[in-house]
Amino acid sequence: MSGTQREPLPSLNALRTFEATVRCRSMTKAAEELCVTHGAVSRQIKALEAAMGLTLLTRFSRHVEPTPEGLRLAEGLATAFGMVASAVERVQPGPLTLSCSSSITMCWLLPRVSGFYKKNPGIELTLDLNYDRVTFVRFNITVAIRISTIEPPPEAVIHQLGAEWIGPVCAPEYADRAPDWSGMTLLSTKTRPGAWTDWLAASGKQPATLSASRQFDHFYLVVQAAACGLGVAVVPRMLALAELQSGRLVAPLGFVPGSRRLSLWIASRSSARQDVKALEHWLLEEMGNL
Repeated sequence: MSGTQREPLPSLNALRTFEATVRCRSMTKAAEELCVTHGAVSRQIKALEAAMGLTLLTRFSRHVEPTPEGLRLAEGLATAFGMVASAVERVQPGPLTLSCSSSITMCWLLPRVSGFYKKNPGIELTLDLNYDRVTFVRFNITVAIRISTIEPPPEAVIHQLGAEWIGPVCAPEYADRAPDWSGMTLLSTKTRPGAWTDWLAASGKQPATLSASRQFDHFYLVVQAAACGLGVAVVPRMLALAELQSGRLVAPLGFVPGSRRLSLWIASRSSARQDVKALEHWLLEEMGNL
């Protein structure tokens, strides 16, 4: 019996490289995700375009954009790779991995995680300390806590957790000097150097030049610095809860909802797993009390 022979499919590696490039809108970012060189990504995509006889990407100096044909291909590949990941997940579930920043981990999660284990004996939780963009499959991430300035992956199931409340905190001996910050040491973080400006805007106060004189790498460090009497810092309330409850910190002007919002991302391929549902329920319950 004779029939029309189907043309062989393009290289799976080339297809995976192309999907990552379109999703990242950058060959450089795709190369970082795939742990290859920029040149390797470029060669794979050129080979794919040659094999298909189509131009799939429009190249710009700092980013790429898919052509209409490229976009249709990338969308189909994203769906297909998601189905593959889901199939593997059903047969061989990966670890339950929660991704959140080191500050959320140190200041908020670790003081509470024993409650999760008490409610869910037998479930082991792995932590990924990251506050940037994630790819669930690439980094084996199951659940992530992020702020709204970070773009979620397309395959994320998203729960909005509300506004991030922010405000200045300090050791008790500083409290009677608020709100006159002129003679006080202002603290900030490298991860959010504009925290003081954000707070002024969110609280409706007149714009002012508030320049931090001491800067720390992360919020969990600046929280401890403020508690030790090194100055005053604007921080998210959730990161200062333990110190506020213990009395090591006070918030003389309270907290206001900032421009950023918190959200919970869940990998769609894993959303039906019982351990994922248990973590999702616990996080939503705990964060609903903030």
